[in-house]
Amino acid sequence: MSKKINKKDALNYHEFPTPGKIQVVPTKKYATQRDLGLAYTPGVADPCLEIEKNPEKSYNYTSKGNLVAVISNGTAVLGLGDIGPAASKPVMEGKGLLFKIFADIDVFDIEVDEKDIDKFIATVKAISPTFGGINLEDIKAPEAFEIERRLIEELDIPVMHDDQHGTAIISTAALKNAMELVKKDPKDVILVVSGAGAAAISCSKLYKKIGVRGENIIMCDSKGVIRKDRGNLSSQKEEFATERDVNTLEEAMIGSDVFIGLSKGDIVSPEMLLTMAKDPIVFAMANPTAEINYDLAVKTRKDVIMATGRSDYPNQVNNVLGFPFIFRGALDVRASKINEEMKMAAVHALAELAKEIVPDQVNIAYHEKNIHFGKEYIIPKPFDIRLISKVPPAVAKAAMETGVARKPITDWDAYIEGLEERLGSGNKLLRTITNRAKTNPKRVIFTEADHMDVLKAAQIVYEEGIAKPILLGNKEVISKLMKEIKFDAEIPMIDPLSKKEEKRRNQFADIYWNRKQRKGITKLEARKRMRNRNYFASMMVNNDLADALVTGYSSSYPIVAKPIIELINKEKGINKVSATNLMLTDRGPLFLSDTALNIDPSPEELVEISRLTYSTMKMFGLNPILAFVSHSNFGSSKSDSAKKILKAAEMIHESHPHIEIDGELQVDFALNTQMRSEKFPFSKIEGKKVNGLIYPNLEAANISYKLLKELNKIDSIGPLIMGLEKSVHLLQLHASVDEIVNMVSVAVVDAQWKSKKESV
Repeated sequence: MSKKINKKDALNYHEFPTPGKIQVVPTKKYATQRDLGLAYTPGVADPCLEIEKNPEKSYNYTSKGNLVAVISNGTAVLGLGDIGPAASKPVMEGKGLLFKIFADIDVFDIEVDEKDIDKFIATVKAISPTFGGINLEDIKAPEAFEIERRLIEELDIPVMHDDQHGTAIISTAALKNAMELVKKDPKDVILVVSGAGAAAISCSKLYKKIGVRGENIIMCDSKGVIRKDRGNLSSQKEEFATERDVNTLEEAMIGSDVFIGLSKGDIVSPEMLLTMAKDPIVFAMANPTAEINYDLAVKTRKDVIMATGRSDYPNQVNNVLGFPFIFRGALDVRASKINEEMKMAAVHALAELAKEIVPDQVNIAYHEKNIHFGKEYIIPKPFDIRLISKVPPAVAKAAMETGVARKPITDWDAYIEGLEERLGSGNKLLRTITNRAKTNPKRVIFTEADHMDVLKAAQIVYEEGIAKPILLGNKEVISKLMKEIKFDAEIPMIDPLSKKEEKRRNQFADIYWNRKQRKGITKLEARKRMRNRNYFASMMVNNDLADALVTGYSSSYPIVAKPIIELINKEKGINKVSATNLMLTDRGPLFLSDTALNIDPSPEELVEISRLTYSTMKMFGLNPILAFVSHSNFGSSKSDSAKKILKAAEMIHESHPHIEIDGELQVDFALNTQMRSEKFPFSKIEGKKVNGLIYPNLEAANISYKLLKELNKIDSIGPLIMGLEKSVHLLQLHASVDEIVNMVSVAVVDAQWKSKKESV
């Protein structure tokens, strides 16, 4: 959750550049008349007739098998209540976005203007042939229970009300691990639940399936403890009515082992927490304000195991750990339903994943050295890339074992490999980078802060907690622009040309002159150069007055790069600074080097560019698989350029055998694993997915990244400068606000990484 989201930003995000958050994209060619004839009439008649003969063929000839309906009537939308179907649509689109980015499931969101249970069910049943699964969302209790129950019975595709079961599945996995940590037997724990809505009921039912006894569950609603002697209880509440002589939440918590909060904020006091048994387990999941604040709880009880619904504390109970992957497994075996066994399979898969050794990529994403199973890690992190390879297979196996799978999986290795391929979107890496930057924001200089887009980016990174901006430029202009965009914050603002900065400017000039006086620079020239923002900013970074620098919004690369390369020292062992661009493609992050600095690198320089690209990718938690690209394959051309690439490959194989790289390769062979395996089985990267390309010259690399960016609308971050001791990076000329924000996130992570290396 962002630290500050204002109304204007939220509305603009949803309206521009295209209203809404999801769209339909064709998956087939449509360029020629023949293509259109196959897509529609007359070609479409043949699959229609095949499906008429056998409805199961709709999974072969349409998108049904990967299409889920997110359906709501808007009666219980987030914490907003009954706001109606039209007002619920932004939430449903958001749910569709999560399905896509976490599990590559397509979604149509359906908002139904109907509160009558029978009519709502009839509507969903009538449209169900369109979909491979139904995700019910934001429907109020108790109607939600009946709607889900009947649709599961009456439809032959997976149906799940995520509000009920998502939190239940995730929190059950967390509870299972928490009880194991403190060595408490589920059948012996006293469990208190605050809240009696759909989520609370479903959670409690699932807790019983891991051994918690029904008679040991004390459920509270707004009237107090739900007791057997209370009248007018719904059938759902009746199941959890207690015979214990307690009336209030405060009384119920005395001597209890577990507290489950699914109600409202700040209803549990430190005094109440102190009455719980030894090693209490507290899941305070009201959002954004928990039933008891995390910091207060751990301060009150050193022995507490605490979970919340928030991302800024350990043990986040986040539904995104469940629903995308549960539906993924169910769809992949064409399950007729999501049964209890499949839900429990997800519970056990999540619980077991938390006990496995956490890969470096996850540690890096959360800016941790060693995340491991324990009080602050009882449930996997939402950005753990292993989720898609662990949870869907477990769900799919449970579907097969319980007889609801209509398309059993036979090759599990191939299935898991396919799941991992679905995580191709490079935007996942960007989310990880941004999340990592927020854990330790650094001081970043914006050299052109008197430009509106640059200042807007500074505002975003400040309010999001990504970085601590330092604004360079005309103070009067910056102040005026800040008022215009309502950027009200105490931010360092520096005008290198001002009288106020004369002393520091002259100090920087003296330092510069001492370094360059035998290289043709006079003291006067040194002072003149320090009036240039990029010289001044580079000296600030060099003298630890800032941690990072982003520049280049209004100037070309050569003009901007010169003072940076001239002033900032290279990393130890580096002879030549180079640049790479991170392309956020659908197949995953792809690094292109060198895109900005080295015009015609020698074989030795190509080796160094490769080494730096490898190190940069490792910094982001990636496993680099690199290819030297050319117009030829493995010696098929005798041109000087091809010979240069072959020489570089030979050199790096000998000097750095741990780097997985080969070439020369044409780009299509580099990126197409199957083509490469068939034609060049001897390659050192045979069978591996390449995620970094090393080009023979700047011209080819620069043209490639700009072509990808414009034709395919691929986000590009860069050029990222590699080989300097400090985090300094170049913006593309007139970069968008988003591009600047992305670059700042990268710069912060780079500064964190460099700081870490210096301290070792």
